[in-house]
Amino acid sequence: MEKAVILAWYRDHGRSLPWRNESDPYRIWVSEVMLQQTQVKTVIPYYWRWLERFPTIHSVASSSQDETLKVWEGLGYYSRCRNFHRACQIVQWTYGGEVPSTWKEFRPLPGVGDYTAAAVLSFAFGRVHPVLDGNVSRLMSRLLAFTDPVTRGQKVFLKRLNEWIDHDRPGEFNQAMMELGSLVCRRNQPHCFACPVTDSCLAYRKGIAEELPVRSLKKPRPHRTIVAGVIWDDRKFLIQKRPEDGLLGGLWELPGGKVTRGESLEAALMREIAEETGMRVEVEKPIGSVDHAYTHFSITLSAYHCSVLSGSGTRNESVGRWIVPSDISRFAFPRANHKLFNLLESEGWNRS
Repeated sequence: MEKAVILAWYRDHGRSLPWRNESDPYRIWVSEVMLQQTQVKTVIPYYWRWLERFPTIHSVASSSQDETLKVWEGLGYYSRCRNFHRACQIVQWTYGGEVPSTWKEFRPLPGVGDYTAAAVLSFAFGRVHPVLDGNVSRLMSRLLAFTDPVTRGQKVFLKRLNEWIDHDRPGEFNQAMMELGSLVCRRNQPHCFACPVTDSCLAYRKGIAEELPVRSLKKPRPHRTIVAGVIWDDRKFLIQKRPEDGLLGGLWELPGGKVTRGESLEAALMREIAEETGMRVEVEKPIGSVDHAYTHFSITLSAYHCSVLSGSGTRNESVGRWIVPSDISRFAFPRANHKLFNLLESEGWNRS
């Protein structure tokens, strides 16, 4: 494959994005963390909002996890934010706030995988490391006519990319390959008519470009029924912080949990609240239900107004808080909880 052709195409057709032609390794790193499993158009406003609040590694490292999660709120895959926060603290205190420029130092940081390391080091420091994200994997599967499931081709693709990468302009070469995969070698209906490397594409020659890449069969996405309570104590209600090592870790939510088979929503809610807080509650007026889809499962979340019969809930403010409705903007919540808050807002938080 002629890398000069790829680079020339990229100079003519590459998109103008906020992190392109950026020299600050911190900003490049921020963009790459946000772009993991997230579309460019979704990331752009979050990128600018993040940099406005956290312009430097020091500003991230000196902030609390709650502060960083609040700015990240809505972008999803929250482990990215938690890991980035920890990584910035390490960089601040171990490397004086300077992003490490070598694989040996940068790759072990929390949340940094092979792709992120290769991207940041090649874009920011000109290190010769090929990137292999979803777009490049799709492009490589077609260039090489790789007919096994694409997940089995990672070593093959990286070996070839190491042979092809431009040693003088590795970052530009990586950007070009990613851009070609995103704009031209698309998942459905590849635009072979606009591709600059069809002469080197085995799938194009064989007429099988649209059949590749081969994907493993996905399991059906399970559905869960969840119930939550707005537990009132005078004018305040209880929120709890999710464990950091699980889904949506570090975010705040209304107490509640999964409904088991054959269990009523009200019974499940009383059980979950007792298990989580030690409180006995009376389940009062229903608030409503919302649907929400995550990557690997979907939920129906139902909520009720509740009052306390006995117990006081946790008073440890690191894991539980009693707040008033106007405090919601201070905390990061899952989107499904925000959907419930919208229902509550529409009824004026009325319990009667």
